[in-house]
Amino acid sequence: MKVAVVMGSISDLPVVEPTIDTLKKFGISVEAHVMSAHRTPDKAHDFAVSAKENGIDVIIAAAGKAAHLAGVLAAYTILPVIGLPIKSSTMDGLDSLLSTVQMPPGIPVATVAINGGENAALLAIQILSLKYQDLEPKLTEYKANMAKKVNEADEKFQKELKLK
Repeated sequence: MKVAVVMGSISDLPVVEPTIDTLKKFGISVEAHVMSAHRTPDKAHDFAVSAKENGIDVIIAAAGKAAHLAGVLAAYTILPVIGLPIKSSTMDGLDSLLSTVQMPPGIPVATVAINGGENAALLAIQILSLKYQDLEPKLTEYKANMAKKVNEADEKFQKELKLK
C-alpha cells in the first residue's frame, strides 16, 4: 500500500510533513514529490498517468493560491485524489480551498480543510482500509486514543473547577 504526496511548491512542506508522518505511523509507504500544475505540467501529467502502475493507491495533492494540482492529477488518473489546500498570503487560503474543491463534473477531488494535512492522511488511510483490512484496527485504536485524551482533559478540567 502506497500513498503519493505531491506538493506544488517546496514551501508547502511544513503543512505536508504531518501528512507524511501520519501515513508512516500507520505503516503506509509514502512517495513524495514537488511538481506544479502550471510550471511543470508535463511532469504532473506523466506522474498521474503512471501512478497506478507504480503501485500508488491514493494521491494527496497539496497546493496553494490557484491550487489546480489536485484537479490536474485527478484528470489523468482513476485513483482517488485528495486535495490539501495550503494557506496562502492571499485570502488566508480561501482561494486555495475554492480552487481545490470546485472541480467540474467527472473530475472528483476529495478536499480537506486548509492546512489539514493530518486529515488528508487519515482520509487516505480510511480509503486504503477498504482494500487493506489490517488498517481497520489501527484506525479504531487511533480514534479511541483521541477520545481518551479528550476524556482525560475533561477529567482534569473538572477537578480544577472544583478547586476554584
